[in-house]
Amino acid sequence: MEKYWNIFTNSFSDYWNYLSQEMLHPNWGNYFYWLLGLSLFFWLLEMLLPWRKDQDRIRQDFWLDGFYMFFNFFLFSLVGFNAISNIGVEAFNDFLQLFGVQNLVAFEVQQWPVWAQLLTLFVLRDFIQWNVHRLLHRFEFLWRFHKVHHSVQQMGFAAHLRFHWGETVVYRTLEYIPLAMIGFGIQDFFLVHIFATAIGHFNHSNLHLPLGPFRFLFNNPQMHIWHHAKDMPHRYGANYGISLSLWDYLFGTAYVPEDGRDIELGFKEVETYPKSFLDQQFYPFKKGANKHEQRLESKLAKETISID
Repeated sequence: MEKYWNIFTNSFSDYWNYLSQEMLHPNWGNYFYWLLGLSLFFWLLEMLLPWRKDQDRIRQDFWLDGFYMFFNFFLFSLVGFNAISNIGVEAFNDFLQLFGVQNLVAFEVQQWPVWAQLLTLFVLRDFIQWNVHRLLHRFEFLWRFHKVHHSVQQMGFAAHLRFHWGETVVYRTLEYIPLAMIGFGIQDFFLVHIFATAIGHFNHSNLHLPLGPFRFLFNNPQMHIWHHAKDMPHRYGANYGISLSLWDYLFGTAYVPEDGRDIELGFKEVETYPKSFLDQQFYPFKKGANKHEQRLESKLAKETISID
């Protein structure tokens, strides 16, 4: 137990040192300033080339989403996720050693060309995330966490990182084993993460930049807007792609019926959903919240039938 306690306590100081280094010493391998730079870049593009021209430059919940960006990428690890993750990895490795397994690496990709390593990591990670995203929509317990992301009612680049910390736990847990079997280094993850962050900002941005045939490969605002549509013909939604739209076209979950520039965003009871950061964090755990949502959905459905 002493080993795990040392990992727990050291993780806080180690992560604080990392975060301080990120913020105080800018360099090309510094994720903090890459995130800041990408965010300013897409915000500038939104101001110069807005798709929804009547949407305010400081749109609804802009500052809330800005806080989510830095909370999810930096502060959440500082308040404990990094420490718990390190303990989890160590405990899992100790468990494997009980069976004589020293590590999970099954493919020696280090001998491949760098471009092949990065491409493999990007595609494999995105496919895993596409499947996890589908789970977030299909299972009620997971959907209650994912609702935070779908509470966005005006889309902009910063909406990309409005998500509940519970999602981080789910994604990282389900990603760990398959990615560990490949044996990538931290630098590989950094490069892929920067690229994926840029695409995620683009997907959620208030931009109209036609990709032509590349829209069948990369996710984009005109496709992803339908993932956030308030009214969908499919019970569990569509367009689950994170960076690549390819998976949705391959597996029949793509849905772009028309130009979605002005469609309503959110979900049926979004108007009653908590508006503050803290309330949104606690809402998935509130007793009776799910029954309240079900009653609202039932009431709305009856009102719709009555109107028809």
